[in-house]
Amino acid sequence: MKDSVPGTRAAAEPKSRNIGFLLLKNFTMISLASAIEPLRMANQLSGKELYNWYTLTEDGKPVCASDGIQITPDGAMTDSFELDTIVVAGGVNITRSYSKRELSWLQSMGRKGRKLGGICTGAYALAEAGLMNGYECSAHWECIASLQEAFPRVNCTNRLFSVDRDRMTGSGGTVPLDMMLNMIKQEHGYQLSAAISEMFICDRIRNETDHQRIPLRHVLGTTQPKLVEVVSLMEANLEEAIELDQLACYVGLSRRQLERLFQKYLQCSPSRYYLKLRLTKARQLLKQTSMSIIEVASACGFVSTPHFSKCYREHIGIPPREERMGMRVTRNAEALMDPMSRSLGTVFGGLGDVASSTALTALTEAQSEPSYGSVTLQ
Repeated sequence: MKDSVPGTRAAAEPKSRNIGFLLLKNFTMISLASAIEPLRMANQLSGKELYNWYTLTEDGKPVCASDGIQITPDGAMTDSFELDTIVVAGGVNITRSYSKRELSWLQSMGRKGRKLGGICTGAYALAEAGLMNGYECSAHWECIASLQEAFPRVNCTNRLFSVDRDRMTGSGGTVPLDMMLNMIKQEHGYQLSAAISEMFICDRIRNETDHQRIPLRHVLGTTQPKLVEVVSLMEANLEEAIELDQLACYVGLSRRQLERLFQKYLQCSPSRYYLKLRLTKARQLLKQTSMSIIEVASACGFVSTPHFSKCYREHIGIPPREERMGMRVTRNAEALMDPMSRSLGTVFGGLGDVASSTALTALTEAQSEPSYGSVTLQ
């Protein structure tokens, strides 16, 4: 193989980026896999070692995920990995899942200017280390309230994921897939992230504007079972809306009592809340499916398309047609962007053969796949 000459195409190829995943006790396996798999597929589709990933624990010893599966890490967090980014993988019982030593190490990585991230409840550990003060932060909805109460200087949000300067935090489940796809898009272009999405049969890459849906049961607890029951009935009957009097009858309340409950706990009338549910579903259908506007209106319980368009415009701010066309224009524009106009990963130091084998082994084994090197990086 010829040596690269400065100024040639080979010299301009993107540098590999090292991402370390600090696995806390009882981390969630689905979040870890959702974060790593896009990196593997980025390498496979580009035919290049764009990303290296390493699993780390406090002492280098195996750790159990929340599903009981034991993971043997690539090493201890203090080993000589030249990492560009550290992502904390959290899970259940987060307040009892990290140590002072892990927090101190994260603080040292922050001082060194490393990019820090958290998935599932990993943001809680970063906040405990004082590394999220003044930053926007996303975490799983189960710990948002406790995180905000414990760390008032952290700007908690119910968005699926947040990227704020050198911090990126995701809410868990399959959301790390979207977070990493957005990162890959920023660093290597829309074409590669879209191809990864297709390989994983992912209908739509969600972005920072998408929000978690926090279950009403979590918001109200067990104090208002009738209100939760009514909302559940609404959610199950969006196409054919149930009359308010009938809803009240189903749960053994008068219409006036039901209206008071909604006003007290949800700060709106039952009819307005019902309309919001139907419009939320409509927006999802407009953004995620090819259903016609007439079909969307019918599926969400609107008697006519003009009425649907009027309600949508009043409550969402734009008409349904612009919602859909806006999405298409954005996608088409991104598809035409030069991938090299995106920022590339940072340069990293050398790693030992054992430490660097995971990504390289996966890339070598993928060479027989039809999709290998199918996306050209310009």
